[in-house]
Amino acid sequence: MEKKGTVYFFTGLAGAGKTTIGGLFYARLKARSPETVLLDGDQIRGAAGHSSPVTGAVLLEDRYTTAARKAGAWPLFQRCRDLADQGKDVVCCSISMYSDIRQWNRENIENYREIYIKVTRETLYKRDQKKLYSSSAKNVVGVDLPYDEPGHSSIVIQNDGDETPESIVERLIRFFNLNEPV
Repeated sequence: MEKKGTVYFFTGLAGAGKTTIGGLFYARLKARSPETVLLDGDQIRGAAGHSSPVTGAVLLEDRYTTAARKAGAWPLFQRCRDLADQGKDVVCCSISMYSDIRQWNRENIENYREIYIKVTRETLYKRDQKKLYSSSAKNVVGVDLPYDEPGHSSIVIQNDGDETPESIVERLIRFFNLNEPV
């Protein structure tokens, strides 16, 4: 039987640093294992026609509503599981704001590693690159949409600017024992 890959799931609110840190982590992993795949929740969410295996809900036209976000998460993580089952390592960056989705990942992805990129509200408001927190934007996770804060992550990274993204990635490489050759 082929060795299964590992899914490294970077979660946290918008502006926490998931994409930056996850992208750097991916580059390090890809240098070690060339078949490593990077998936970003923002890119995947645009795909229509998927439904939740739990609720059967179909993606809605407004992809930022609670129902659309939840329905859009299922195909992303099913794809992560399928790639890992094929022996590929996967780096996935997504808010994944619901605990039931993260629980599904733990139960259905054999080598699942969850990295919670945590920041203070002050840091989110200061960074606010997408103008989500300082504007009248609607359907913002952690503002007017609920966010089930992760409670079972493999590691929690506080990312308020005291450490560079590169040093965080180095810490993750050590934490997951990825310095050794494949």
